[in-house]
Amino acid sequence: MMLPLLVAAGTALAALVVDLFTQPRWRWPYGVALAGAALTAAAAFAVQPRQIGTFCAGLAAPGGTEVMPVDCAYVYDARARLITVLVAALTVGALLLYAPALRRGDSPAGETVFLFACAMTGGVALAAAGDLITLIVALETLTVPLYALVALHRRRAGTAAAASVTFFATSVVATAVTLLGAALLYLASGTVQLRGLVSAPLFAGDDWRPVALTGLALILVGLGFKVAAVPLHAWAPATYEGAPVPVAAFLSTASKLGGVAAILIVVDGVLATGAAGDDRSMFVTAGITLAVLAALSMLVGTLVALRQRRTVRLLAWSSVAQAGFILAPLGGLAGLALAGPVDGLLDAALVYTVFFLVLELAAFSAVVALRPGAADGGTLADLHGLGRGAPWRAAALTFALVGLAGLPPMLAGLFAKITVIQALLSVDSYRLALLVALVSVIGLAVYWRPVAALYRAADTPADAAPAHWAPAAALALATAAGVVLTVAPQLVYAAVTAWR
Repeated sequence: MMLPLLVAAGTALAALVVDLFTQPRWRWPYGVALAGAALTAAAAFAVQPRQIGTFCAGLAAPGGTEVMPVDCAYVYDARARLITVLVAALTVGALLLYAPALRRGDSPAGETVFLFACAMTGGVALAAAGDLITLIVALETLTVPLYALVALHRRRAGTAAAASVTFFATSVVATAVTLLGAALLYLASGTVQLRGLVSAPLFAGDDWRPVALTGLALILVGLGFKVAAVPLHAWAPATYEGAPVPVAAFLSTASKLGGVAAILIVVDGVLATGAAGDDRSMFVTAGITLAVLAALSMLVGTLVALRQRRTVRLLAWSSVAQAGFILAPLGGLAGLALAGPVDGLLDAALVYTVFFLVLELAAFSAVVALRPGAADGGTLADLHGLGRGAPWRAAALTFALVGLAGLPPMLAGLFAKITVIQALLSVDSYRLALLVALVSVIGLAVYWRPVAALYRAADTPADAAPAHWAPAAALALATAAGVVLTVAPQLVYAAVTAWR
């Protein structure tokens, strides 16, 4: 059951040891990390997901016959397997994007791949977290290596260091808020087990209800920092712009996935408590908190993205808006009846996340592939003429941006938005569904600007230098995945709903 986690942790250790004996040859630790990330994804498929976990606090005998562990810290179910595979695949993509910088010596290879593997280990542990302690420790294991990765680039030492400090300062605040919320929830329930909250005396008395609801709201707000939801987003544009582009890609995909997974795990555990206790206050608190974050993220992220001229900064603000779309289905919890489709809202958020991750990785991969040798993503003006100078790479970027906008022929983004709107309409959350549709229309202008820049004539001959094989491979894989999701979106729905 813990095989994927052991492989991920072993990858980090192996990359560090190999680097000690092979310096200055960067290819050896790089190859170990790349192979280890791929093996982590394979290990996730090799292990049969089960609801029974490990590191359990007690035993239960349903029906008086079979003794089963309960209140487990690590529960590897089908949803955990999906998140594990996604984290490992995104790590492979980020490592492929970073290969040219490692070859040029812009970053130390051993330390860089070790930090990527450590972040992957945190994401794998987070996927199967069964209690608040495991969840917070795993989330920090995913986040802490990124502080160093943001700053670990010789050609961008000044801007990268400033971005790392910004990221570190806001993340510390986010962690403090999350820990305070977890402490209040533990005070009210007497347990840190998320699945054990159903049987905990959470609402034994009215005096504890405000404490539990405050704790839940603080946890969700703290996790909102991790997904860069407005008004908790200020770190994201500056950090993405200052970080190396491959690290920005990892922040926008794997790090955001970690935050989304943490929110889903908390909401799933806590809302089961509200349903078991016949109390809607948990639904209302979670729903209102997430609805506010979703609405502000969609509006602010989209409107500010319209004014951006730097490519990575535009993608950063777009990522803020996309966080709103991810959280929007969970905002429907505020008006949900106890017999309503809680699982449908959780599934819609995860479905949108999967589609977004594929398209976002494809967009960042195209930016790296279109600017070989560049230390940053450049401006929209730097894209002028590349539609002719590098037609295939420009077409791949166009494909990804059109998908994020939700337009054909890349219908993956459209399927994702329809899933969100259908989930909101199923719980009569018409205002939030209307906002999703309205912002989606406004967002078309955000993604049209870089597409138009690609096919606009350049004042000087466009840079059509051949891309390094690794970013080209990442771009090809991400684009192929987007095509598969466009042709067969049911694969995502089947994978997401398998955990129930």
